[in-house]
Amino acid sequence: MSSLSTHVLDTALGRPAQGVPVRLSKVAADGDVVRATGTTDHDGRIAELEPVLEPGTYRLWFDVAAYAVASGQDFFFPEVSVTFTVADERHYHVPLLLSPFAFSTYRGS
Repeated sequence: MSSLSTHVLDTALGRPAQGVPVRLSKVAADGDVVRATGTTDHDGRIAELEPVLEPGTYRLWFDVAAYAVASGQDFFFPEVSVTFTVADERHYHVPLLLSPFAFSTYRGS
């Protein structure tokens, strides 16, 4: 089975994004099924959001609006949703880079 972690960095402030609520769902034909929730720590990380991921399609949802309020910033995107596929048994790391008017993500290691 695979595992999942995430890391959120605030590129505008140049520091980890602490306190970002994150939700992991498994995508299903009859609607997404929430598998785990968490909040980024002082280093902007959730080290193990889900310890066991079966093959399939998943969605990470980041509550950017909650982070914006907590950090005193205005963000154009109130949320970020990243959909990805788990196809094999290894660790998956999905980082998110935030700024008030943009975001990017990639498959980390």
